[in-house]
Amino acid sequence: MRKSALFGFGLVVAVLVALGLVVLSSASEANAMRLHGDAYFFMKRQFMYFAAGLVVASLAAWFDYRMWRDHWLLAVLFYATVFVLLWAVFGFRPINGSYRWIALGPLRLQPSEFAKPAIVILLAAWLDMSGWRVELFMRGAFWPAVLIGVIAFPILLEPDFGSVMVVALSGFLVMFVAGVRVLHLLPFFLAGAGVVGYKVMTNANRMARLVSFAGGFADGPGGAEMDEASKRTAYQLHHALIAIKNGGIWGVGLNQSMQKHYYLPENHTDFIFAIGAEELGMVFSLSVILLFLLFFGFAVYIAAKASDRFGRYLVIGMAFIVFFQAMFNIGVVSGALPTKGMALPFFSYGGTNMISAFFAVGTILSVGIHSYRDRKRGAARPAHFA
Repeated sequence: MRKSALFGFGLVVAVLVALGLVVLSSASEANAMRLHGDAYFFMKRQFMYFAAGLVVASLAAWFDYRMWRDHWLLAVLFYATVFVLLWAVFGFRPINGSYRWIALGPLRLQPSEFAKPAIVILLAAWLDMSGWRVELFMRGAFWPAVLIGVIAFPILLEPDFGSVMVVALSGFLVMFVAGVRVLHLLPFFLAGAGVVGYKVMTNANRMARLVSFAGGFADGPGGAEMDEASKRTAYQLHHALIAIKNGGIWGVGLNQSMQKHYYLPENHTDFIFAIGAEELGMVFSLSVILLFLLFFGFAVYIAAKASDRFGRYLVIGMAFIVFFQAMFNIGVVSGALPTKGMALPFFSYGGTNMISAFFAVGTILSVGIHSYRDRKRGAARPAHFA
């Protein structure tokens, strides 16, 4: 492990966070003034979340990642706590028809965000302790798939299909990296896809999103051939694409967006990328994509140089959580994927997602730092003790 890789990874994260705060300061202004009478309402809270995220990342980086495996009850406790919180959300008032949040006074906690790292940690510990037995169907595929299903089920009921997708795909990726046979993974993957497909086809709003993505959007949100549900779901994408088009190469200038003024809903959360593209242009868009690619690239290098396979599984899983959400969000906002709410890590307003992303970053750094120290101690050890 080289220090330069850890420094590069940290620098990429710092640039992403700084850029995210700059874009959010502009994107959130109109909604903050309209909803709270304070143009800096969301920014003030985001700085609080950022400070909390830094603390979480620092603690996760300092914490020896191997403790999750050596004291595996810690991983089980984390998983079990998240599982309980996922069911606790049903005791609170739904927001926009979904039971996703636990209201703690002025703050809201979204447990599904913590389900993502929880499943990665538990599966990494299970698969590492399984050793060669990961090639066996029950040990390598069946029980890990059960763990994924158990924690994904309450998220599916909320419903939060975006988080279900992240939890399942990150879990399957860790299993694949650990050496679980593809033929063993396939039936569970198909079963999961079938359940999600059924839930989509039996819900009018979700089907409307697919209809608008599949071609009904061609005439815009006012297109004559579109039904009302499709028009509503196409509205956000329509204005997101207008924002991206208006931005051109260099953008209209920071704080000069028109779409953030009550045209584009969720402009400080799920669709913040469109506001950044409008104000800072294609330069911003390509830079953000490049930064997330570098984020994943540095993480893969850290995983390759990890002291043990447990660290490798952890890094790949944690990095995928952040990278997949970023690429999916950008795909939705640019019209390459069907509309589905998913935050853009380090950019979208929200505390739980920010803290979860920083926890992933801290865990990756923990693997890198402790692997670097292990290698340094090994190099300093006299030859007759090697």
